[in-house]
Amino acid sequence: MKIFTNILVFLAIALIIFNVTLLDFRNPFQGDSVVAFIGIAASFCAVLILLIFKMAKKIEEKSNDQL
Repeated sequence: MKIFTNILVFLAIALIIFNVTLLDFRNPFQGDSVVAFIGIAASFCAVLILLIFKMAKKIEEKSNDQL
């Protein structure tokens, strides 16, 4: 599971980088830039959720070790 979550985090970060390259900084709220902003926001949320999931798994492992 750790490898799978690491791969997903890496893919989400790669999507953030890809979407940053699609941004048009002269017209940030027109055309493909809006889609890129949505992609960046969604990828950032995915990274946060995966990091929270990894932290929860670490806490669960530590609590199981104490029992």
